[in-house]
Amino acid sequence: MGLAKQGWKLSSWSLLLQQQSNGNVAGGNGGKCGDLKQVFWKSASRKRRVSWSIVCGLMLFGLGLISLFTGHVASDLEWWNSQRLVKKSLYSKLDGGHRTPIDIWNSKDANLYYGCSERGSHFSAAVRERQSNGYLLIATSGGLNQQRTGITDAVVVARILNATLVVPELDHQSYWKDDSDFVSIFDVDWFISSLSKDVTIVKRVPDKFMRTMEKPPYTMRVPRKSAPEYYLDQVLPILLRRQVVQLTKFDYRLANNLDDELQKLRCRVNYHALRFTKPIRELGQRLVMTMRKMAKRYIAIHLRFEPDMLAFSGCYYGGGDKERYELGEIRKRWSTLPDLSPEGERKRGKCPLTPHEVGLMLRALGFPNDTHIYVASGEIYGGEKTLQPLRELFPNFYTKEMLANDDLKPFLPFSSRLAAVDYIACDESDVFATNNNGNMAKILAGRRRYMGHKRTIRPNAKKLSTLFMARNQMDWETFSKKVKSYQRGFMGEPDELRLGRGEFHEFPSSCICEKRSSENDFGKDEDHSSKQQIFVREPNFLAQ
Repeated sequence: MGLAKQGWKLSSWSLLLQQQSNGNVAGGNGGKCGDLKQVFWKSASRKRRVSWSIVCGLMLFGLGLISLFTGHVASDLEWWNSQRLVKKSLYSKLDGGHRTPIDIWNSKDANLYYGCSERGSHFSAAVRERQSNGYLLIATSGGLNQQRTGITDAVVVARILNATLVVPELDHQSYWKDDSDFVSIFDVDWFISSLSKDVTIVKRVPDKFMRTMEKPPYTMRVPRKSAPEYYLDQVLPILLRRQVVQLTKFDYRLANNLDDELQKLRCRVNYHALRFTKPIRELGQRLVMTMRKMAKRYIAIHLRFEPDMLAFSGCYYGGGDKERYELGEIRKRWSTLPDLSPEGERKRGKCPLTPHEVGLMLRALGFPNDTHIYVASGEIYGGEKTLQPLRELFPNFYTKEMLANDDLKPFLPFSSRLAAVDYIACDESDVFATNNNGNMAKILAGRRRYMGHKRTIRPNAKKLSTLFMARNQMDWETFSKKVKSYQRGFMGEPDELRLGRGEFHEFPSSCICEKRSSENDFGKDEDHSSKQQIFVREPNFLAQ
């Protein structure tokens, strides 16, 4: 449009000059051409007479050519743009966008990125225990994956404070009621040694030091998402004075956005230092091997559909008065919860998908009926009746209880150890899908991005919820096409990463690097090849 307007202006200008020139020729003097005549008269040789009508004519001819050229170019550009927009609009209406269909099993751009969490050359060595500012005790909160975020951030906070970190305490009092300690779930010696260059970690405060203390450890709870400055201003002075400080309910207590070196430390903790104990690794790997014997590829589905979680959501799932009463009674446990509109929450995308809806989403995306699925879940509200529609959509349906048999018995009293086994089976899957964006879904999504962008499907609940309610009003082909359209941007593609957007544990952007084109050439970057082997193709859990 800009070129078109410019051409129009030039055409108008030339026409005006032509009219004025004609007027001057007819009138004999005055007008624009008369002014031009005076300018050229002064600069030309007085001995040579010039025909001013010829000069004006040449100028008008030149302006006409310019006008004609720019007008054609602008017209061509406008036509091309209009056709491009028409085609884009047409393709968008046909299939949710002009882009090619997404490969449901693999991300085609995954090999262009790799995990890169190595410490920088200017990242100083850990402060030794005797030179540190004191001992930092951490009491985590929530289920296994919520506690995992707390442990990860505890290491970073200890680094910020130049403190010696005591191995964190796990939550024994939450809804999960699991009395497992850190050493029951994670390889504590590996944890300490692998982070020795970053933070000094000890298993307990030395007895000699404890006996000399005049007062018990000072306990405090920091606000959610506190910045490093808060810890330096509010926690460090107390640590220097008391020498031992305990931070309680430690989950998501550190800001999302940090310096890149601290973000990379988060990745080293979460993706390398937190290794499960050998019994957990061995059982988890046996489940993976069993799934692989039955099928070359499998989907792992994490279903959060426990009664307490559904009650907390404030949503309605079609169970009639019985469901409303049962979930309403559970909801009374939280006196501070506001009254919510089930319809409003569903429209906002706040309601977890039902197992049936997850199955419909996966089938609509293109996964066939004979696909093998591994279902990771706790207690499902409604039991087998709730799961039956998913089983019908995917008959090759397996859980840890079905695959492990008696090997699972030692783990049954411990919800966190069971969650750790599910974590391994989900992480090793070809595709990971979830019915909501809870802690495990976020943690695994981040890890799978870091480990090579393995396909990870998060439902676009806000759009899918309205689609599911109207699914009986359309044929399957239309429903499938809409699901594919709505799920673009929710399939775990590398371009879904947005700097500074979302939880870092889900989008670890500071720890994912893009390969340069020259790095794919043989012999040009041997050091990089070794990095890629370490950070992308990490050995499986059994070999760790």
